[in-house]
Amino acid sequence: MKTLLLVPTTSQIEMTTLSQAVANLVGGEIVAIPSDEELCSAISENSLDDLLEKVVAKQSAPISVVVGVLADESRPYANRVNRELATGFDADVVMVGDDFARLPVFASLFGGLKGRRIWGVIGTAELSGKIQVVARTDKGGNLSEVNTGEFEAYKTAKHTQKLSPYAFRNQVVRLAQNAKKRIVLPEGDEPRTIEAAAICQSRGIAKCVLLGDPAKIRAVADERGVTLPADIEIIEPSSIIEKYVAPMVERRKGKIDEEGARKALQDTVYLGTMMLQVGDVDGLVSGAVHTTADTIRPAFQLIKTAPEYSLVSSVFFMLLPEQVMVYGDCAVNPNPTAEQLAEIAIQSAKSAQAFGIDPKVALISYSTIDSGAGPDVDTVKEALQIARTKAPELKIDGPLQFDAASVPSVGKQKAPNSAVAGEANVFIFPDLNTGNTTYKAVQRTAGVISVGPMLQGLNKPVNDLSRGCLVDDIVYTIALTAIQAV
Repeated sequence: MKTLLLVPTTSQIEMTTLSQAVANLVGGEIVAIPSDEELCSAISENSLDDLLEKVVAKQSAPISVVVGVLADESRPYANRVNRELATGFDADVVMVGDDFARLPVFASLFGGLKGRRIWGVIGTAELSGKIQVVARTDKGGNLSEVNTGEFEAYKTAKHTQKLSPYAFRNQVVRLAQNAKKRIVLPEGDEPRTIEAAAICQSRGIAKCVLLGDPAKIRAVADERGVTLPADIEIIEPSSIIEKYVAPMVERRKGKIDEEGARKALQDTVYLGTMMLQVGDVDGLVSGAVHTTADTIRPAFQLIKTAPEYSLVSSVFFMLLPEQVMVYGDCAVNPNPTAEQLAEIAIQSAKSAQAFGIDPKVALISYSTIDSGAGPDVDTVKEALQIARTKAPELKIDGPLQFDAASVPSVGKQKAPNSAVAGEANVFIFPDLNTGNTTYKAVQRTAGVISVGPMLQGLNKPVNDLSRGCLVDDIVYTIALTAIQAV
């Protein structure tokens, strides 16, 4: 999808007429944004993200036209809203105004006239209200007069869309709603989990199954002010344990007897995992109370890896301001071999694709291509060759330093022949120490939301939470799990 964001720089232009004219020229639809009153209210309540996410969700046509907010004394929030709209839609920005001397100032909000975000400039004649001049920036950031044929050309122009955080969250919810999966929550009496389950159930994100004492769960919900949907399912663990004793003995044949299985199933994570193994639920989410090991150990023992994989790994979806990136493995494998690193890369690329990201995979190292040497670099190089053999269609390169992988100018300088350098959106770290440290550094210092870890490589979806997770983290993890179950 493509979006043209028209940003007014003067009150002398009738934007309704202009936006319709542009929509006609590009064959697009107009997407309305909230009123000034709604924007003010959302900003005061710190919920602008939620409001604009709904705006992005309205986009359905191949090309959309959105009119931004005029910055004046009555709208001190205009610049912020316009930046967020540009990011949310991954829009091409068209500045609207006659005062070309002031345009660079407004354009600086979007990376400047030389930046990729600014697509062009429209000037109008004040008396006629018609489009008088259509001027577009060239690669040097200079303005040149062209005709309205530029808009015709826009219809077929190639556009590689970056998945914005707004678009990602909206897509995750929509895909989960369509999946209609049943997700078990072993930590059924944990307050954040109860609230997240209520949200997911009421929004149709998933059918939630809470394991725990029904009376305690309802009491916690009341204390937290949460209204549990009438159709949410609450199961007393002791009432179903016996059902899963024999299947667990069969699954772990020779490693556990009935007494051992009955004892293990007292742990609600083991119980929920057996529910998943026999097909009574479609996915499992745990970890708000349990450690990562406590959450994934039952999955390793009972669910096991998918036939095409030899290991389980993880990814985080990092919701950076401009786009969503995928980081892996940041939670499971301490020191992967070259074969394992290649498998993690392939798994992560498939996870990215499942959520609407066209993967460009960078194998991260302290060396770029041949700039450094040593055993660690050799492992990454070997992993690249293995991945290219197993998945020849995959866009992947390495070794790449992080800046060479993520910054276009650095990538062009350090790896000019790479199809990935400077444009990577899936980052595969050489070991757990590097991956875990990097994701947390980015998350905390840049204030970035990270969704995950999402486990990959299992026969059925099991996902772990951080014990410091927020309600929203649980909601999106439940949604991810539902999508994985498709």
